[in-house]
Amino acid sequence: MEKNYDVIIIGAGPAGLSAGIYASRAGLETLIIEKKIPGGQAAITEHLENYPGYFQQGNGAELMKRMKDHATHYGCLFARDEVLSLELQDGLKLLRGKKHNYVSRAVIVAVGSKPRELGVPGEKELSGKGVSYCATCDADLFQDLELVVVGSGNAAVEEAIYLARFAARVTIVSVHNSGNLDAEGITSERAMKHPRIEFIWESVVDEITGEESVEAVAVKNLKTGNRDRVKADGVFIYVGSVPQTGFLQSVLELSHSGHIETDEKMETGLLGVFAAGDVRRKPVRQVVTAAADGAVAAVAAEKHIRQHNYYRQQIQDRKGPLVLLFWSPLNQDSIDLIPVVEEFAREHSNKFDFLKVCVDRERLISEKFNVETVPQLLLVNREDVLTRASGEISPSRMEDILTIARRE
Repeated sequence: MEKNYDVIIIGAGPAGLSAGIYASRAGLETLIIEKKIPGGQAAITEHLENYPGYFQQGNGAELMKRMKDHATHYGCLFARDEVLSLELQDGLKLLRGKKHNYVSRAVIVAVGSKPRELGVPGEKELSGKGVSYCATCDADLFQDLELVVVGSGNAAVEEAIYLARFAARVTIVSVHNSGNLDAEGITSERAMKHPRIEFIWESVVDEITGEESVEAVAVKNLKTGNRDRVKADGVFIYVGSVPQTGFLQSVLELSHSGHIETDEKMETGLLGVFAAGDVRRKPVRQVVTAAADGAVAAVAAEKHIRQHNYYRQQIQDRKGPLVLLFWSPLNQDSIDLIPVVEEFAREHSNKFDFLKVCVDRERLISEKFNVETVPQLLLVNREDVLTRASGEISPSRMEDILTIARRE
């Protein structure tokens, strides 16, 4: 039997943990589902120098532990499981996992991403045998050996610097011209000056070779086409990441790269489903931006749940006819109509109840009744629409509504 939660967060990286802190602190029954260990990619970052106020500690694992403890302190719960699908059922969200199923009123997707593979011969065959995507995990296995790092972004260059603490030599293979890296200036400068770091420019790794473990890589120059063999005991690959959104393809709008499209409130195209962190389409992917996304998503989820409660109390559980006036502070016609309908409602208060609905704030109610333009006047009985009027609504049209209300 599924247990119901207010909010379920999928993923326990910086975005998910931040969302867990904000949601549970707001008094929502909150569950974070994580298939591995909490912390995500940040937990395996040795040097975390750009998280505000955290430069002295500089350890991603410690920061993630603190965030998890923070969420737990406010009552956030954790489950070790992998979510396989998301389904909508009568306004609720059903998450089917490998171990259990879960139900909630709001979902925050914060599954992050996994390292992108090169897709070259030898990569899969030698994965775990010298091919790695995590320097923090495997660096100590390569003491005094020769390593190749593929990539030129922050992750590649930072991890190359870390690997140089252990290895005899680290060679960075970059597609860019000599001296140009995608990493931040201070990180690039540090790598350029490091005595055990070398560079191969304007090149790609197009094969990884070895019998029982990595022995060498084939490096192809993009200008000349020449192919050289570079001795290597290990290859660390940092060429981007792939969002873990395969289980959402049938229910959510995704970008061409598989990231989730959201607005500034972290809302997706599905009501009550939000996304935060690296899984979202956005220009900057850092721990600090993921944490910010999580906070915004949790606040938006709390507002959604409050709207859900309001909808149930004001509409679903109400007996008798109800007149709804949908308006917007950006539409003068709808503003002008408010006192007219209020006066009409006062005159006939024994016949029906009246409720104003701002479409900008009450998205749930607006979507439930398919209201896309304002002003609109609806006569409803619970969730059944008895009649609808839009645009310029005359007194005679309101009398028509009253006649229908009397019949109900």
